Amino acid sequence: MDEVLTRDFIKEIMKSDLGYGDITTNSLINENMVVEAKVSTKEEGIFAGAKIAKVILELFDLHPLYIRQDGEQIGRGDTLLAFIGQAQSILNCERTLLNFLMRMSGIATLTSLALNIARKLNNSIRIASTRKTTPGFSYFEKKAVEIGGGDTHRFRLDDLILIKDNHIALVGDVEQAVRLAKQKTSFSKKIEVEITTPADIVKIVEAGADIVMLDNMSVSEVKQAIELLIKKGFRKNVILEVSGGITLENLDEYAETGVDIISMGVLTHSYTSLNMSLEVIS
Repeated sequence: MDEVLTRDFIKEIMKSDLGYGDITTNSLINENMVVEAKVSTKEEGIFAGAKIAKVILELFDLHPLYIRQDGEQIGRGDTLLAFIGQAQSILNCERTLLNFLMRMSGIATLTSLALNIARKLNNSIRIASTRKTTPGFSYFEKKAVEIGGGDTHRFRLDDLILIKDNHIALVGDVEQAVRLAKQKTSFSKKIEVEITTPADIVKIVEAGADIVMLDNMSVSEVKQAIELLIKKGFRKNVILEVSGGITLENLDEYAETGVDIISMGVLTHSYTSLNMSLEVIS
């Protein structure tokens, strides 16, 4: 989503929030009053949402004085951005601005924590998001994962061929599904296949899959699948991803198996927003 689409998306959000106008602010605050304001954090974490904040400020004709960079470590009490403009405009956009920054920073913080855990055991591993995102907010959640050091995985269904259990059930055969995907889509698209049984991995690689997702497998099953690939000399021929039921508590065990990617739904469906506040300071 480029800046133009981001701006249009935020405009729609603001329309739904403002309705016919902020009757509280409009009845109390003079429209000519100009003030300075700042957003600060009440928790430590990773800051995310700088680009979104700039778009929101621009839409409300507010002028930034200071803003932290995406991906920066922030501490309790830190000022994240400061800006100046009409008091009415500041109060109009306050909640939307905080909603974006708090949620995106929460996701970036959780992603960074997960990556640090995994990299202690596997320094080349990637932590990825899934499509378990909030409808309408998915792009921003995935960008927050990226800011936290993670991999966005698919933004949309046209990014990657991902053959899952329901596809296989409808086609009737996983190898046939891979063949059809190769025939009917561009060479530029990678093919990933989801499997739930270690024994299936060799035939999937032989069929031509670029990536294999080991879905909802135990750590011992993941190790078994890798051993089967090694015995066939196929380990370097394929990217291995594990997904399903992976949390901060068991992440280290999966990272230690030597897989290439760990995708975690918790990054975007079970994160905690970073606590922030906006304060008018003059």
